[in-house]
Amino acid sequence: MYKRAFIKRISLGLLVTAALLAALVWGIGPDVLRDYREDLVYLGRQHLYLVGVSMLAALAIGLPSGILLSRAAMRRHAEKWMQLFNIGNTLPPLAVLALAMVLIGIGDRPAIVALCLASLLPIVRNTYAGLAGLPPAMLEAADALGMTPQQRLLRVELPNALPMILSGVRVALAINVGTAPLAFLIGASSFGELIFPGIYLNNQTALFIGAAATALVALFLDFIVASFGRLMTPGQAN
Repeated sequence: MYKRAFIKRISLGLLVTAALLAALVWGIGPDVLRDYREDLVYLGRQHLYLVGVSMLAALAIGLPSGILLSRAAMRRHAEKWMQLFNIGNTLPPLAVLALAMVLIGIGDRPAIVALCLASLLPIVRNTYAGLAGLPPAMLEAADALGMTPQQRLLRVELPNALPMILSGVRVALAINVGTAPLAFLIGASSFGELIFPGIYLNNQTALFIGAAATALVALFLDFIVASFGRLMTPGQAN
């Protein structure tokens, strides 16, 4: 029964995505999209590269950090340490990008560092909140079964905290995809190459196509993460 409901959700999501694409094609016109096809393919690939690498880096840093802060010995100081991961959010995105450019240079590398910093806090905070908020009775039951701390973490804590963790990943992903167009300003290719020249040159078509493509990427990636969450936690609402 759950499998049938999951397939229905996937089908509905794909149908909505197809409807949005059809509306975009109809609103802009096939001829105009054909003119921008090469740009969309190239910039889409570059946009996904920036988002993918920076999100992988954010996950590689954020998940272990959230787990570490959720341990009993670290919880007293968790909020103080959390401020370290808030650096990418306290400063405006342009300031983070400019700082990364000054320290690293121009191109993809500073953009990836800046996007990673902007994505860290939701991942760390939600991982910490998901693990720290588990019922003590659940942890005591795991200990009573003779589980080691590592077994308890992998078999009990992380699976039960997964919905909260994925919520943080979805927030981080939305921030990342929405900030990536700004990477154009420090020499990294993204949909910003359509958006910002569209603003400067008053080219409404390029501006709209770049913004719509960014929104579609954000919706699609969020749909993928949400579907993964439903698949991994069938008894939870995501």
